[in-house]
Amino acid sequence: MKNKLLISALVLTILVSCTSDKSNSDTDIVVPPVIPPVINITSLKQASIPFGVACSPSPLKTDALYRETIINHTSSLTAENCFKPARISLGRKQYFWDDCDYMVNFAIQNNLRLHGHTLNWYSASGVPTWVSNFVGTKEEWILIMKEYIQDVVGRYKGKIKSWDVVNEPFETTGVLRNSIWKQNIGDEYIDLAFQFAHEADPEAILFINEFGTEYSIPKRTALLNLSNRLVASNIPINGIGLQFHTSISRSEIDIRTTILTMASTKLKIHISELDVEINPSNVTPFVITDALLLSQKRIYSYVTKVMLEIPKNQQFGITTWGISDAVSWKKNDPDFPLLFDLAYKPKPAYYGMIDSFNQK
Repeated sequence: MKNKLLISALVLTILVSCTSDKSNSDTDIVVPPVIPPVINITSLKQASIPFGVACSPSPLKTDALYRETIINHTSSLTAENCFKPARISLGRKQYFWDDCDYMVNFAIQNNLRLHGHTLNWYSASGVPTWVSNFVGTKEEWILIMKEYIQDVVGRYKGKIKSWDVVNEPFETTGVLRNSIWKQNIGDEYIDLAFQFAHEADPEAILFINEFGTEYSIPKRTALLNLSNRLVASNIPINGIGLQFHTSISRSEIDIRTTILTMASTKLKIHISELDVEINPSNVTPFVITDALLLSQKRIYSYVTKVMLEIPKNQQFGITTWGISDAVSWKKNDPDFPLLFDLAYKPKPAYYGMIDSFNQK
C-alpha cells in the first residue's frame, strides 16, 4: 500500500512538472481576460447617476412635448411646487392632495424616482396662511410641524423615495435664518423635522437643501457644520442638496470645492436644482451665441465630472430646475439656463453631460 502511495505521488509530481513546462512554452495559447465592452450612453436617462428634472402636474397633463421629453430623457423627478406646504395645507389637518397624487401616479406609471420638495421652508410658499397666523406655545408649534410632516410623508410612504426635509435654512452670511420655525421652536426645529419625517417613513432618504453654497463660503461652512452635527447626533439625515442655480461666470474651483467639501460628510449628494444662466447681467435685448452655449456646456459638463469623482454610494442625482428654456423660471430675465431649448431640442450642454458620463 505504501509503495502504491509513493508511485502515485511520483506520477502527480511529473504531471505538475509537465504542466508547468507547457505553460511556459512558446506554443501555448494564452486566453486574454474578459473585458466588458464600453457602452456609451446616448440619453441622460441611461446615466449612471440618476438624471432628473423639476416638473409640475399642469404641463404634464396638457403639454405632450413637455411630458414626452421628461419620459424619454429622465430617470428621476422632483415636484417643482405642488408639494410645498402652502400648496398642500389648507388648514390644520386639512389638505389638498390632487396634484401630489397625480405626480406620484405619473412617476409610478413611468418608472421614475420621485423626490419630494419640500417639507419645511421659511418662505411664503413654505408657510401656509393659517400657520403664519398661528399663536401657541413652543410645544404647540412642535405639534403642528409634526402633524404636517407625518401626514404628508405618511401618505406617500414607500412611493416617494426621498424628501427635502428642511429647505434653505441659512442666510448668505452663514447665520441660521430667523424663520417662523426658529422663532417659535428654536434651532432644534431642524433636528425635529428630520426625526418626524423618519418616523413617518423609516426607508425614505432625507435631505437638507440649500442654495448659494458655491459662492458663499460662510453658508457652505455653516451647512457643512450643521450636517456633521446632525450625523454626530444620530439625527436621521441621509443627504445634502446643493441647488446650484449658477451661471457661466462661475469658476470650476467653486463647483469642485463645494461638491467635494459636502461629500466629506459621507452623506449622499444631490445637485438638486441645477440651471446655468448665460445672461447673468439680464442684458436686453439678448442674443444667444455659440460661444455662450459652449460656456454653458462647460459648466454642466464639469458639474457632472465632479459628481462622478465622489464615491458611488454618495451619487444621489443631478436634477435641473425645469426641463426646457420654454418653462424656465428665468425665461423672462431673459435667460436660457436649461438643457433643452425653447423647442425642446437638446442643447450643447446636454451633450456635454453625456460626454462626461461616457469619458468616465
